[in-house]
Amino acid sequence: MDVKLILIGGGTASGKTTMAKKISEFFDDVLIISIDNYYNSNWNVPLKEREKINYDHPKSIEWTLFKNQLRDLIGGHSVKMPQYDFTKHERMRERIHVEPASIIIVDGIFALYDEEIRSMADIKIYVDTPSDIRFIRRLVRDINERGRTMESVINQYMSTVRPMHIAFVEPTKKFADIIIPWGANDVAVDVIRTKIEKYLKK
Repeated sequence: MDVKLILIGGGTASGKTTMAKKISEFFDDVLIISIDNYYNSNWNVPLKEREKINYDHPKSIEWTLFKNQLRDLIGGHSVKMPQYDFTKHERMRERIHVEPASIIIVDGIFALYDEEIRSMADIKIYVDTPSDIRFIRRLVRDINERGRTMESVINQYMSTVRPMHIAFVEPTKKFADIIIPWGANDVAVDVIRTKIEKYLKK
């Protein structure tokens, strides 16, 4: 199987997942992987302590597992992928069976962070949405979907999300082949779709 790997990076709530879904709508055999699923397991850590963990640092990701499973999928092998529960700040005990696909899209704030993963990619995208828009989106999402309080979201944003974005996420923009302003937009999607179609015809 000739697999095409697309990486979509960018800040929190920038529109990475929306972009991935829009691209996937044009193709039949697509797998979207969120790096968030590979947060380290902290089953033995009490909830109050898990809430204090810096989830916006690259060390919060189990990179070895992610790379091994990504290589397996690119090689045409199925994997048992971990899932993450954001309401409990922990990895779920159950894994899901995931089959390989001809197009794999990886999205996450650290999608462009690791050199080895970048070397596997055919297209590298950075979604460059302004920080105020991203903060508002994250605030609404975390309150409505993840059961967070406004105070906890703001505290986390100021203490870890913002400084880690500046230190580790924003610098990955220089590795992107395509930089998309203001999140997922139709022009950007069409450009990327056309590029993928050319790859698939080769």
